[in-house]
Amino acid sequence: MDRRIAFITGASRGIGAAAALALADRGYDVVVTARTLATGETHDHGNRAGQPDYRPLPGSLEETAAAVRARGREALALRLDLLDPESLAAAVDETEKCWGPVDVLVNNGIVQTAGVMDLVRDLCADNVERIYRGNVLAPLWLVQRVLPGMVARGQGTIVNMVSESGLTDPQAPAGEGGWGFAYSSSKAAFGRLVGVLAAEYRDHPGLRFFNVEPGFIVTEMVKATGLLDQFASQWRGAPPEVPAAVIAWLVTEEAGSEWHGQTVFAQKLCKKLGLVSGWPPPRPADA
Repeated sequence: MDRRIAFITGASRGIGAAAALALADRGYDVVVTARTLATGETHDHGNRAGQPDYRPLPGSLEETAAAVRARGREALALRLDLLDPESLAAAVDETEKCWGPVDVLVNNGIVQTAGVMDLVRDLCADNVERIYRGNVLAPLWLVQRVLPGMVARGQGTIVNMVSESGLTDPQAPAGEGGWGFAYSSSKAAFGRLVGVLAAEYRDHPGLRFFNVEPGFIVTEMVKATGLLDQFASQWRGAPPEVPAAVIAWLVTEEAGSEWHGQTVFAQKLCKKLGLVSGWPPPRPADA
């Protein structure tokens, strides 16, 4: 069977879940991975040292998988923890065993852990290391794992989700409308990967590599961690369907090749191409 397989991290909710549905709509069977397999599970998503947060969040891999199947595509839900190398390997191995090699890798997941929103004075080495392991080393390992197969088949796409925090300076400290050094520097480091891959595989025209910067997206995690209140005055925000539509467009449209090896600002491109009906909504003054 000529199956096209997309592997997405952080797909229990937010951008990852929306990307799974957008790719399903474009004919992909989807491997959805994250920590939360079933509804109601609790995992620590506290982002400051000494302030764990075990409140359950909406969304789960089972829910995302069910929504993919409702669109007529197949879904494989696999638990994956970015801080657990064995779970990374197990997820890719299970994918290849059940379905075959990965055609599209979407590195969307990030770690929500102590240190993400801590001030520099409060950082400890252990927390910084965890953030780099989850946000840089884990997605790098996934790239290294699936890339040889893509090269052998002469085609494949890797989409890495980056962050404005890794590109610009904050206007305020973390917790007051800004962001922490450990998180932003990890995303800055990760953002360099796509350009390097494009250079290293310049003689493989069937491979495409993209950074996608989503902008401020109103996700379940953003609401639960108080980030919506902190950043709403700076940015209007967009739903997860906006970056998801851009990811699906880049993966499936030949015109997306223009962005190979570059960073795509999702909200700007989505608006330009009109990828999400009704978005952006008119501002009150324009209504």
